[in-house]
Amino acid sequence: MRLCDKDIEEWLERKELIIEPYPNKTLINGITVDIHLGNKFRFFYEHTGSCIDLSNSKIIGGLSLTEIMSNEIIFSKEQPCFLQPGSLVLCSTFESIKMPNNLVGWLDGRSSLARLGLMIHATAHRIDPGWNGNIVLEMFNAGKLTLVLRPKMRIAALSFEVLSQPVLRPYNLRKEAKYKIQNGVVPSRIHKE
Repeated sequence: MRLCDKDIEEWLERKELIIEPYPNKTLINGITVDIHLGNKFRFFYEHTGSCIDLSNSKIIGGLSLTEIMSNEIIFSKEQPCFLQPGSLVLCSTFESIKMPNNLVGWLDGRSSLARLGLMIHATAHRIDPGWNGNIVLEMFNAGKLTLVLRPKMRIAALSFEVLSQPVLRPYNLRKEAKYKIQNGVVPSRIHKE
């Protein structure tokens, strides 16, 4: 069962679901909570490696994964981020989310932004039960024009679904979970698989 706006408010008030900072009620509508773009970004460098072998996370051409991506860059609220057509950037949400063990979250982009070419997540849009931390967005500009992004702009919406019972292995208790208590923009950790 998906939570409606009234349910979301009740889960937040009971602190079963935690979103920090606590969302203003104007951001909770229908079945979603609007969330904002954070100020931490990671960009891909132009490089000479021809491809990444996803079976072993090696870049053909001798580079490592850390060499193809910038360190985390922190933008001020006034500082724009320019996302060129055909470019991918990793960035974090402004909000931090703590999920209970009996709730799954779903991240969706905003239709108005998608109509301009902005994809909010490449594939990872599920927020697992037991998740705790910022959400990293894999944003892609599929449009023809450069998109200007600014920290704290409304960027996406979260919806929540109640599970039939609490999960046996919540994300925060899994030994192999690669992104526990994520703060900021954590790059791919495929090499830890």
